[in-house]
Amino acid sequence: MTIYNFGSINLDHLYQLDHFVRPGETMASNSYQRLLGGKGANQSVALAKAGADVKHVGAIHHTDQSILQQLQSLGVDIGLIALLDVPTGHAIIQLNKEAENAIILYQGANHALTEAQVDQVLEQATAEDWVLLQNETNLIEYIMRKAQQQGVKVAFNPAPMDAELTKQVLPFVDLLIVNEVEAMDLIGVDNVDAAITGLPAAYPDLAVLMTLGKAGVRYFKKDINVFVKAFSVEAVDTTAAGDTFIGFCLSSLMNNDEMTQALTRACAASAICVTRLGAAITIPTAQDVTEFLANHV
Repeated sequence: MTIYNFGSINLDHLYQLDHFVRPGETMASNSYQRLLGGKGANQSVALAKAGADVKHVGAIHHTDQSILQQLQSLGVDIGLIALLDVPTGHAIIQLNKEAENAIILYQGANHALTEAQVDQVLEQATAEDWVLLQNETNLIEYIMRKAQQQGVKVAFNPAPMDAELTKQVLPFVDLLIVNEVEAMDLIGVDNVDAAITGLPAAYPDLAVLMTLGKAGVRYFKKDINVFVKAFSVEAVDTTAAGDTFIGFCLSSLMNNDEMTQALTRACAASAICVTRLGAAITIPTAQDVTEFLANHV
């Protein structure tokens, strides 16, 4: 079973600050790091570290091949990443003392996927495989339609949230993965409780994973409703927490683990991640997660 992750690859420029920069303000940062990032790349790394067979589908500038070496060293299959004469996507990340972040994205090569590239990739896929997407690449609907034609299941993490696009493609989605803010945006409510009740009411046939930050995570589909609490840790950076959760959760589900077990393992991975500074480099290994659970469950 293979996961084809049509996902972004970014170079992250991470600045640690006392507070987020305000309009008109110039501020010196306390530190600077240039790191591998992008929601797609982070999720591929998390999948690989969790033990899944993941093939990343994306694009970077042809001079940034060190990115390929890093992804490959972390266990990601890089054979489907195109090298283009288009700048690699990047993110400018502000990280404050409360471990909150504010992010500016530049799409670059992440929006240079072609229909021919998509067709060539999905011709390899079987009904046992999954396609994973975020909302940081182009051709979202085309990829989903093609996957459905091939009988391939689709998991969608619509971040950054575009509610209209997400509603448009939901007929092609088997598993929707959202945080509480994205869920509220999707159904037009202003509190988490309304989102928890409103989302399954609006889309009763859709399987949904809803992460709830420090509270935990909830999965629902029809009459199934599972909640798992988050682990309490001292966070220093939440940048890749959601991506880590997604990678470990999907890997467990592909392994046919029971849902509560998959959610618990993913919560543990996310908890470890937020105690480290950075994005892809903060994602734990499967062994890290096993040892964490041995000490916290």
